[in-house]
Amino acid sequence: MQPIEAKNYINGVWKASTTGKTFESRNPANTNEIIGTAPDSAAADVDEAVAAARNAFHKWSQLSWVTRADYLDKFAQLIKRDLQEMSRLVTRECGKPINEGRADVVETLHMVQFAASLGRMPVGSVISSEIPEKDAYIRRKPKGVVGCITPWNFPMAIPMWEICPSLVSGNTVILKPSEETPLCAHHLISLMHEAGFPPGVVNIVHGMGETVGAPLTAHPNVDVILFTGSYNVGKLVQKQAANDAYKFAATEMGGKNAVIVLSDADLNIAVPAGILSAFKTSGQRCVTSNRIIVDKKIVDEYQEKFVQMADRIKIGNGLSEDVFMGPLINKEGVQKFLFHNQKAREEGADVLRNGGVLEGPEFECGNFVSPFIYRMDYRPNTFCLREEAFSPHVAIIPCDGVENAVEIYNDTDYGLAMAVCTEDYRKWRYVRDNAEYGLGYVNLPSIGAEVHLPFGGVKKSGNGHPSAEGLLEAVTHRTAFTVNFGGEIKMAQGLSAKL
Repeated sequence: MQPIEAKNYINGVWKASTTGKTFESRNPANTNEIIGTAPDSAAADVDEAVAAARNAFHKWSQLSWVTRADYLDKFAQLIKRDLQEMSRLVTRECGKPINEGRADVVETLHMVQFAASLGRMPVGSVISSEIPEKDAYIRRKPKGVVGCITPWNFPMAIPMWEICPSLVSGNTVILKPSEETPLCAHHLISLMHEAGFPPGVVNIVHGMGETVGAPLTAHPNVDVILFTGSYNVGKLVQKQAANDAYKFAATEMGGKNAVIVLSDADLNIAVPAGILSAFKTSGQRCVTSNRIIVDKKIVDEYQEKFVQMADRIKIGNGLSEDVFMGPLINKEGVQKFLFHNQKAREEGADVLRNGGVLEGPEFECGNFVSPFIYRMDYRPNTFCLREEAFSPHVAIIPCDGVENAVEIYNDTDYGLAMAVCTEDYRKWRYVRDNAEYGLGYVNLPSIGAEVHLPFGGVKKSGNGHPSAEGLLEAVTHRTAFTVNFGGEIKMAQGLSAKL
């Protein structure tokens, strides 16, 4: 297959970077396969993209919500046309199995459709004033230029979580996609170009975090930064954005999530919920559960069934429909996986499945590993039970009832996702009200996003400003204004207009 040549897209024009350099994107299932190249850009490219977005902002923001939504609707039709091609590209570039690649593109489509639907939904309100002769209004106004910094594990869906609500509300955007998956982002922007978005409304600048991400985050003419990625990078983004008093950064930054399995759980649900939570996308989701917290009354039975199901997982090139787990994204991901496994051993893990790097002809050119499963009694401040592994690394942790389960769950600096498996509504209500999380599930895995729901976390998982449905709060100002219909000035709070 002919390699794809991605380019920057600035002010409606495809162009090389000012450095003239490029970098390669390789298939993590077969690192000998070069999928394509992308520009290795610099701060000068960011400056040009920001200037284009700033110049386009006025005209774009003056259009009606309905008109802006119509562009998104045209874009959605093109995604439908290219859905199969896009699904295969996701799998080839980030490694996850084809059913997950397809789901990524379907979620992309859903996000575009949802944002387009906002064009005809109420986005303001008329409320009563204290004075009968006055009406008070609240409306949303776009903030301006939005910089979007997105990860590789959902290379099409997450950019659209950030871009589409920004666009429909009247902002213009610059996308800095992950350097691991530039070609997925290139395809998205090429469809937006085909859909006819005006020049400067949507821009993309490829490159590394320190040479593109940092200049974008710190740029004085960028009003909002939207970031999804690791805590360490997200914290740096927040600090860089804070240099401008007006700039807001919405950050979603990973988690150390858990599935809580209580004594009355239906194991026909709880076991596959644990498997899906731990091993989908090879554990490389921000909502992946590296912890399965199981009531001690049923932990032995749960453990047996969980390990038996994990042993049936098929690992390989994601283009095969029967593959459940593809490769890790890169060699650094493999090394992090091995490091967390070793830390678990050092901290006293009872290793049930000693996952490691897979060998053999079908694995030798990829970043393939098998699940690492262990059992460990809970102790406070244990590294392997508190820090995100971002890989198929999972602990089964016995607990003593629902209160102890929540105590164990909360003992991490993260607070993104959790699931609880129970048949008792009082127990899941207790978990709902006392666990620290942004995304909760009952009798489900800890994974799964629907675009009309907010997606974000607390503590180290983010600052509570989610992507998807909740993003309008980050990219718009809620402005208030009051109109007097009377023949004289009357003031609220009993103030007098008399001199």
